[in-house]
Amino acid sequence: MFKSAILGCGGRAGGHASAYRFVKSGKLAAICDMNEEHLNNFGDRFEISSRYTDLDEMLEKEKPDLLHIVTAPVLRGSNERIRYSLMKQASDHGVPAAIIEKPITVDSKEWKQIAGLAEETKTKFIVNTQLNFHPKNLELKRDVAEGKIGELKFIDASARSTPVDQGPHVLQLVSSYIDNSRPVRVLGQISGRDHLESAQPSPMHAAAHVMYENGLHVSVAFGQGVGTMASDDQGIYCHKRVFVVGTEGFVHWRFSSWERATREGGYEGGPLSYGEQDVEAQGNLTEAAFAWLDDEKNQHPTHLKQSLAEFNLLLGIYHSGITNKIIDLPFDPPDGLMDSLRENL
Repeated sequence: MFKSAILGCGGRAGGHASAYRFVKSGKLAAICDMNEEHLNNFGDRFEISSRYTDLDEMLEKEKPDLLHIVTAPVLRGSNERIRYSLMKQASDHGVPAAIIEKPITVDSKEWKQIAGLAEETKTKFIVNTQLNFHPKNLELKRDVAEGKIGELKFIDASARSTPVDQGPHVLQLVSSYIDNSRPVRVLGQISGRDHLESAQPSPMHAAAHVMYENGLHVSVAFGQGVGTMASDDQGIYCHKRVFVVGTEGFVHWRFSSWERATREGGYEGGPLSYGEQDVEAQGNLTEAAFAWLDDEKNQHPTHLKQSLAEFNLLLGIYHSGITNKIIDLPFDPPDGLMDSLRENL
């Protein structure tokens, strides 16, 4: 039985903790938050008595096998990026594995720091893009892997929230349907500056055509310019989708519904309960982290280097939108990319 701890006891942490009812290989044993009210409310809710306001103290005393880093990418009330510093802290303590909330970062400078850490750390870092593990997504991906829709020809994917907020989810979903093939070229467009000063600074909208190393063409779009779907009327966060087209059919996963067409089974579709699917997906993602700890061959599908490649694609979309050029990937993103977005948008 592996031992887990959570850093950050805000609203999103509840999803991580609730998912442990689906986890068989680990137990949540300790929590940490500088806000004692959040800490104690969370501890009482989930019956966790080991509570800390200092991360170093918790890691030293508890020595967790898995640390959930459930914090915002930017320190509240400032522009300080904190993903790298917290990841480095976990790495320096020798934490065997850590699950980090998406986005992995919000800018090019910290992306480079984290990419450097990925080359030297022994900690197995995992990014919490849990849509990969939604039960219906797993089913549809098996259909694709087994050739039920024939040879893959095209993928279209979108989200109605900002590129940096839901883009990591969508780009990882695309990767998951093509066996984590890496992007090699992108032509992108961006618009809207309203979110550039937010806790997750980002253009409002982005769209891109992406070529992957397996030769597949992919279209992605983010922001409220993306049209709503009939079943996604709950708000902008409720529109996430991936549409995979093959020579003999298609699969289409959405926030609250799904479709499939195959030569063998014809057309099928139906509603989904996102909440029920998501808490189970969070449990599946966490269980996969323990499987990786148990056996090096079980590399987690949302491991850090894969997620860094997907975020490099997002930065490539930004840079393409600024320069009006096709960007070859991976690329070395220039420092000050967010400042360039402010100037251009």
